[in-house]
Amino acid sequence: MSSSNWTAELLNQLDSAAITVEQISLPSTTLWQIESNHWKRYAELAIQQNVRWVAGWAEQADHRFFINACFEKQGIYILLRTIVNVVKPELPSQAPVYPAANRSERHTQDMFGINFLEHPDNRRWTRHKAWDKHHYPLRKDFPVQGEPEDITPPDMDYPFVKAYGAGVYEIPVGPVHAGIIEPGHFRFQAVGELILNLEERLGYVHKGIEKIAEGRTPASLARLAGRISGDTTVGHCWAACKAMEQAAGIEVPRRAALIRGILAERERVANHLGDMGAICNDVAFVFAQMQFTRLRELWLRTNEKVFGHRLLMDRIVPGGVVCEVSEASCTLIKQDIIHLRKEMSEIMPAIDLNTSLEDRLYRAGYLSPEIAAAFGTLGYVGRASGQNQDVRRDAPYAPYDQVNFKVALEDQGDIASRFWVRYKEINAALKLIEQFIEQLAATGNLTEKQMLQAEWRTPPAGSESLGIVEGWRGEITAYIRFDADNKIARFYPRDPSIVNWPVLEKLTLNNIVPDFPVCNKSLNGSYSGNDL
Repeated sequence: MSSSNWTAELLNQLDSAAITVEQISLPSTTLWQIESNHWKRYAELAIQQNVRWVAGWAEQADHRFFINACFEKQGIYILLRTIVNVVKPELPSQAPVYPAANRSERHTQDMFGINFLEHPDNRRWTRHKAWDKHHYPLRKDFPVQGEPEDITPPDMDYPFVKAYGAGVYEIPVGPVHAGIIEPGHFRFQAVGELILNLEERLGYVHKGIEKIAEGRTPASLARLAGRISGDTTVGHCWAACKAMEQAAGIEVPRRAALIRGILAERERVANHLGDMGAICNDVAFVFAQMQFTRLRELWLRTNEKVFGHRLLMDRIVPGGVVCEVSEASCTLIKQDIIHLRKEMSEIMPAIDLNTSLEDRLYRAGYLSPEIAAAFGTLGYVGRASGQNQDVRRDAPYAPYDQVNFKVALEDQGDIASRFWVRYKEINAALKLIEQFIEQLAATGNLTEKQMLQAEWRTPPAGSESLGIVEGWRGEITAYIRFDADNKIARFYPRDPSIVNWPVLEKLTLNNIVPDFPVCNKSLNGSYSGNDL
């Protein structure tokens, strides 16, 4: 079914269900607005068409709340919206239909005080004990600094799921961990070493990103977006800038788009190298961890030499980039690629032939394609379980609209698959970087400033857009609405981890407790990207 056919078919089904849809064209997508009492029914009809739930968020406008949900199929994104009154705000939950909507709706419940009727799990999610029960931090009357107590009370009474029976015991892990990772709590029920249930509790690094974004200029918002998750500074900054540029009607210069592509793929390679080493380390194959860490370090040093920052922070700005890539830098990057390929050709056979590594990774941490699809799982986690989705290919944007590449895909769904998908994505990224470098020489004779940044134009008040890019963990979605005077009224970023974290609870089941660390690392969700 073509993209136009599925949207037309869904509209026909909505019309047959007596659901009136107001269609509004936005710069990046189409907005469908419906009455709040039809919110769940829309989800029921959408899932019949195998439409994927992408993201959900809310915003306050005077005495109303705009509730938004984004859906996608075949690279076509639909923004769904309904409006509820600020007095007793409520609407039907989409979570019984789309499990991926569960935590998003709980976040909206905690931050805005919106009640989702028939929600399968209405426990608080983001709130912890930082705010009073009837304080809603994203409402307009809530001060950005809040009203904090001197010491936040401990979150001791969260109602974790209980398990009972002979030999069943509970294991609390975190939120503070032995390593340098961010905080997150994991509550296990087990018999012997077999895991019966896992429940996550996140939100310990809530930063107030959505609140402190209000009133910022585009340049300031781009810097904030680059700090949502430190390992994805390129991906989040690009998504936010893409949304702002679309709202402002700005086209990024071709050379700047190519440099953005190089930055994004270098970020992808660096993180995959780190993850592959960490997976091996979690099953005591320290040799591989040392080698991958060494290769990542060399890769980051080239980032510093060429772009001025090891992690590529603040290289992307509204309208383009701030870093040029000279001919000498292109030569250095190509040498970097040759060296990495040579090193990987020697390391990967040692990994592939290691039987003890195979014993720990194959068939462990299995995530079925059905569960991956139900939760809208993204990136290498989804693609290792048969989810053939990549924004760069399915909804191509510059510079990916002018190159060819193969999306890595497997369906075994275990830790080994997630490891090898990362390796295949590194190879694809190296080829993409080479193609982008080849095209840099043909970007015209404009002045240096014109080649790197388009002149900014202030968007009209109320302008809104979705910026969607393929980050190294998967699809990143950024929603922007502008206020007057070039200021941001609403910013909502959806990191891939927000929809990927829940499947960790699924892929860990029936594994042994000692395998949890490597199950967790094979997913490697961002705590910070989840905890806005």
